[in-house]
Amino acid sequence: MLKELVTGCRSYRRFYEDTPIPYEELVDMIDTARLTGCTANCQPLKFKILHTKEECASMFPNLTWAGALKDWDGPEEGERPSAYIVVLCDLRIAKNKQWDEGIASQTIMLSATEKGYGGCMIGSCRRSDILTLLGLSPEEFSVSLVLALGKPKEEVHLVPLGKEGNTAYYRDENQVHYVPKRSLEDILL
Repeated sequence: MLKELVTGCRSYRRFYEDTPIPYEELVDMIDTARLTGCTANCQPLKFKILHTKEECASMFPNLTWAGALKDWDGPEEGERPSAYIVVLCDLRIAKNKQWDEGIASQTIMLSATEKGYGGCMIGSCRRSDILTLLGLSPEEFSVSLVLALGKPKEEVHLVPLGKEGNTAYYRDENQVHYVPKRSLEDILL
């Protein structure tokens, strides 16, 4: 069951923008992540939910989408996320907690998948602009990741890595998204 959930938890970049995620479900995703382990149990991560159309519209210009898709600038209007969760580190508690950020973010993504949503973890973003947007001080908080969430409007398929060894994801002429994966035999030492 966990393997199926992980397999279904892909990076989706196009959504049914007009299909909202109820606020309570977003809070539950964060509550699930809150329960995961973290370094020295210091719990420095904080989360900000953006879910109104206005909040989502203000976040979108601060993000860069799909670096491997050179001819694509991100989702068009109507295909943008219906919610975001900004993952922040409270610098008054701790610094440089990338592994905690990854664990919490993946847990949120798995929780979203379990609820029938999808998303994308975005690290390529305008961090200082996002802090300004949220009214937060860069002396107190750092932006770790932005999780773009919504009802997926695209197909994403895992495919075996080709002989050339290229791991870059790609899309076909029908905009089906493909993600090459190394085989189990290739990663076991």
